[in-house]
Amino acid sequence: MRTMRLFVGLMIIIGLASGCSSVKVTRTDVFKTVDLSGRWNDSDSRLVAEEMVKDCLEKSWLNEFNIASGKVPVVIVGTVMNRSSEHIDSKIFTSDLERSLLNSGKVKFVAAKDARVEIREEKADQQVEASKTTAKPQHVETGADFMLQGSINSVTDEIKGKYAVLYQVNLELVNLVTNEKSWIGQKEIKKVVSRKAFGL
Repeated sequence: MRTMRLFVGLMIIIGLASGCSSVKVTRTDVFKTVDLSGRWNDSDSRLVAEEMVKDCLEKSWLNEFNIASGKVPVVIVGTVMNRSSEHIDSKIFTSDLERSLLNSGKVKFVAAKDARVEIREEKADQQVEASKTTAKPQHVETGADFMLQGSINSVTDEIKGKYAVLYQVNLELVNLVTNEKSWIGQKEIKKVVSRKAFGL
């Protein structure tokens, strides 16, 4: 009887141990490209933003504006639509665009629409609650000269166990005075993903 209890207890322990999964976490450089699923990821967002902003700022519109106006252009990032077949948080991509633009030192940059609404609410509150010497004035914002907007698109070709996906990012820089398109950029990324089938 005692042997039977020991055996049952041992089997329960073995069952519990085998049912537990081990978790392994490895820290890595945030700028290292990690592509596990083949879907659009943070590395794609960062690299595409950097390359497209670099291409945009190397084109003639920037020098032409500097000469004509005698100042550095002010840029705002508008909406980047996700028209792909995946759930992509386009706000991450627009943040990467904003960082690349600002870090270039070639343009000035103003906050996007959502951020401006919150800032205006704060300034309105300061008119009531803050001292006159520290309250920030309203209606003296810097207006943008250009807006950068665009879309993320994808096309997928799939057969059993394998698929290829093409991501195409289209961006346009629009002059806010004339509505003329000062720059049009396109960047493509193609990935081929294979999945092995495991048989019994």
